[in-house]
Amino acid sequence: MRVANRLVPVLLVIAALMYARAPFMVDAAPIESTMGLVQKIFYFHVPSAMMTFLAAFVCGIGSAVYLWRRSKTADAVAVAGAELAVVFGLIVMVTGPLWARKAWGVWWPWGDVRLTMTLVMWMVFVAYLLLRRFGGPGSEILASAVGVFGTALVPFVYVSVNYWRTIHPSTDVVSTLPPEMAWPFRWAIVAFLALFTALLTARIRLETNRVALEEAYVALED
Repeated sequence: MRVANRLVPVLLVIAALMYARAPFMVDAAPIESTMGLVQKIFYFHVPSAMMTFLAAFVCGIGSAVYLWRRSKTADAVAVAGAELAVVFGLIVMVTGPLWARKAWGVWWPWGDVRLTMTLVMWMVFVAYLLLRRFGGPGSEILASAVGVFGTALVPFVYVSVNYWRTIHPSTDVVSTLPPEMAWPFRWAIVAFLALFTALLTARIRLETNRVALEEAYVALED
């Protein structure tokens, strides 16, 4: 617990410094020849999508462990992962259409498999949080099953652009970036990862304390 208390502010400071530097690095990166200036949304859109996938896996693993062992710690991890999947997923949902409108001429092409499946996955984690909030007693079990299902969608979302005809770029775009674009992109990934880790750690601690407080109230009533 003490390590977590020290880790969160350090990670937040690192993330803040990296985010402060990131716009200058993105501005210095070359303009992509096909899409032009709007392509620079890529440096924030793709890392936020990576954090969404990572959060989904955190939720799924925590949910699976909770279903297996009824571990309260695993349940707290699952809740934190679901919330971050929704938060970072919302960033993806906002930056994606802004990019699409300029690059493809439409805000949201429903025929694009990647975009539609990402929306479905995001809505699954929204459903998870709604179940936890309004599902009543025993909703943790049903929500955990939903969390595992949402995580199972991640691989399909990731590979969808490689197996279906779509206007969304394929997954090999990142590996083909020139060095002057790859460096600010990696910088953005680390910045997002630092923020993600800080938020996840803080949210797990908060959820753990909330459960302990509820148990204390129940014990006092008995």
